[in-house]
Amino acid sequence: MITRLKTAMAATLVLFVTGCGDDVGKVSLGLFTTKDVIIDAKQDPKIPGVTCHISRIEANLDFADPSDMGISCRQTGPITPADMAKIDMGKHGEVVFTESLSILFKSLKVRRIYDAQNQTLLYLSYSTKETNGSHKHALSTVPLYGSQAWVDPALTVGTKSN
Repeated sequence: MITRLKTAMAATLVLFVTGCGDDVGKVSLGLFTTKDVIIDAKQDPKIPGVTCHISRIEANLDFADPSDMGISCRQTGPITPADMAKIDMGKHGEVVFTESLSILFKSLKVRRIYDAQNQTLLYLSYSTKETNGSHKHALSTVPLYGSQAWVDPALTVGTKSN
């Protein structure tokens, strides 16, 4: 009975901790401001071997426009052909993360697009609301070179039938 109780408590603790978010850093923009730079780590849900770090402004108690963001994605584990088979290979790709940025119906989205010619995953972060005449955006790339999903171009030459 006690081991079951301990197991249940441990599972509850794990769920609580994992539900706390994925913030890996927070930097205050000054003593007299309510704005901070938040850095989140997000793992691609379909390609777990890719992690994106997204920096953004968090403006608590403020109607400021938190549209600026940065993104850097890297291979942090294996990327397999099976992972690649799960993703949308179309020109528009697919949204992999969405997060609300303000009470003014603005959100940050990250879209994954596959560049087949260069065998590279593109991660585009962007704001869904125009700011100062522009939609804010940032881009990061993850080349497949060196991963299990890389296809040697020399091996595909001459394999197409005429």
